[in-house]
Amino acid sequence: MSHATPQTDGAGTELDSALRGGPFHVALRAAIAARGLPLQRVQHHLTRHGVKVGVTSLSYWQQGARRPQRPESLRAVRALEEILQLPQESLLRLLTEAGGHLSDRAAGRSRRGCGAAPGVVERLLAELEHPRDAGVHVLGLHERVRIGPRRELAGREAHHIVRAHRDGVDRFAAVHQGDPGCAPERMTVHALENCRAGRVRRHPESGVLVAELLFDTRLAAGDTHLFRYAVEDGTAGVSHEYVRGFDAAAGQYALEVRFDAAALPAGCHRYTRPSFAAPREGRQELSLSRRHHSVHVVEPRVRTGIVGIGWDWD
Repeated sequence: MSHATPQTDGAGTELDSALRGGPFHVALRAAIAARGLPLQRVQHHLTRHGVKVGVTSLSYWQQGARRPQRPESLRAVRALEEILQLPQESLLRLLTEAGGHLSDRAAGRSRRGCGAAPGVVERLLAELEHPRDAGVHVLGLHERVRIGPRRELAGREAHHIVRAHRDGVDRFAAVHQGDPGCAPERMTVHALENCRAGRVRRHPESGVLVAELLFDTRLAAGDTHLFRYAVEDGTAGVSHEYVRGFDAAAGQYALEVRFDAAALPAGCHRYTRPSFAAPREGRQELSLSRRHHSVHVVEPRVRTGIVGIGWDWD
């Protein structure tokens, strides 16, 4: 039995687009509009499904001021998919993709990774007046890591695809942590595409560098942005792995490690970890490309935890 009036062609087109690309609050607002339901009626239908959500909360959700996170709220989202006649998990999928937000602050480097210095990262971000919620969801990330002739981490390049989930976003915080013994004061950050370098903060004891990347435009909620930057390192000794941590689910992640022809590893492997404190899982050997001396992994949709590539030397 239908809960609402049929959607118009225009509303249906907007809804289809929002369900494909999000963000969550835009899709929810379009779905409610397409069905012609006032929020009081939506709340009534939720009550009939055994879920209690206030009209104010529903309003915040469709404005993007808040996101459903608690178990009861996620039950409400599942019920909304049925009430609004949406494909199963279409709204939940957008919430999951929206989880991979913030910045590079979840990234890990070396065995310690940034998971070993969360207070340091937060302090440096605070010095840059960077909010906890940076206002973007990471839809895709491609990293290329270079290992130099001394077997050192020479540098890395990151290509981000992000979508703003609120108005006014104009910057991004990139976090890099070098291998043990590195010198952040000698590292440099280069803005390569669709951004420019801003302020930089360093913490020598932990090897952490935080750099501000400024966009040339202010993003509105729903806008996408592509940008690319690089960090030149080369300040530590022999490197053995590169890892990146995600504090929530995200979009596609690709990691490529390229070795100097004068320093080829004996073997390479990929692995995952649920957290920085957890043991390694899912080890898989990787074949080194003969021409480009590189290995890579691709995660179509990242889950919470750590993705890494490790290598052994003769």
